[in-house]
Amino acid sequence: MKKSLGKGTHAMPTPVWLVGSYDQAGKPNLATVAWGGVCSSDPAAVTISLRKSRYSYDSILRHGAFTVNIPSQAFAVAADYAGIASGKNENKFAQAGLTAVKSDLVDAPYVAEFPLVIECRLLQTVEIGVHTQFIGEIVDVKADESVLDANGLPDPAKVLPLIYSPTNRIYYALGEPVGKGFDIGKQLMK
Repeated sequence: MKKSLGKGTHAMPTPVWLVGSYDQAGKPNLATVAWGGVCSSDPAAVTISLRKSRYSYDSILRHGAFTVNIPSQAFAVAADYAGIASGKNENKFAQAGLTAVKSDLVDAPYVAEFPLVIECRLLQTVEIGVHTQFIGEIVDVKADESVLDANGLPDPAKVLPLIYSPTNRIYYALGEPVGKGFDIGKQLMK
């Protein structure tokens, strides 16, 4: 029997993404976001959600762009730090020992040390309660060659991305593969 937990953000897992933007003074900033995901395949787009009170909020609107930086497990401390410190008061890149790289495609910085980076142009925003959903069209995806598979695509077993459980506020690593998508379910087809 299932127990009702009431309303809550118990969906799991959520991503651990560090969103890059330039602040009003042009300083590179990062914000850790767990409310995000792919929202369209054509055009290729992702979504992130921020509260208006967050320092990155106005920056993304002003510059019309953001980057999604996917850290490997080795950067768990930096990822958590970027979510609890404010870019208004601190230089998160410097404090976390990360290198800001100016994108050639969008007006936002990305993290040199992270294995996977998604550069986005802001398409639209949607107000949802206390959050605003930022929808970004993917302009380019950059990956370290060391995390690519034989087909030249990012391999989660090499990227080693963090995932997050909002229920208990714990970061996790991915587990073992369980089967190939659009394939293992065929055994149930008639």
